Amino acid sequence: MAARDVVGVHAMGGGLARTFGVVRDRVPGGRSVTRGVKAEVGEVQTALDLEIVVDYGVSIADVARAVRENVIAAVERMTGLEVVEVNIAVSDVKLPDEEEESPEPRLQ
Repeated sequence: MAARDVVGVHAMGGGLARTFGVVRDRVPGGRSVTRGVKAEVGEVQTALDLEIVVDYGVSIADVARAVRENVIAAVERMTGLEVVEVNIAVSDVKLPDEEEESPEPRLQ
């Protein structure tokens, strides 16, 4: 959630994860906030891998920096763990004229 709060982050996860996420989001109670997030948690430290989609026209370096700062602050505040690593992979750029990825409705 801390990563999604950053202006310029369009979505979390890669293409396949987002496709499954669209289906999961349509199921009541099926929303996943962990899409695009992997964590290795130790006794006092943690390392995170994030996969994000950014909006077209934003500075990827600035967005990544803001995501890293937001995530570190949120995780350390909520868990008390020291965040030793945050790896951010930009898997896609959302163009302004692209439609949201969603399954095509079936007509019967």
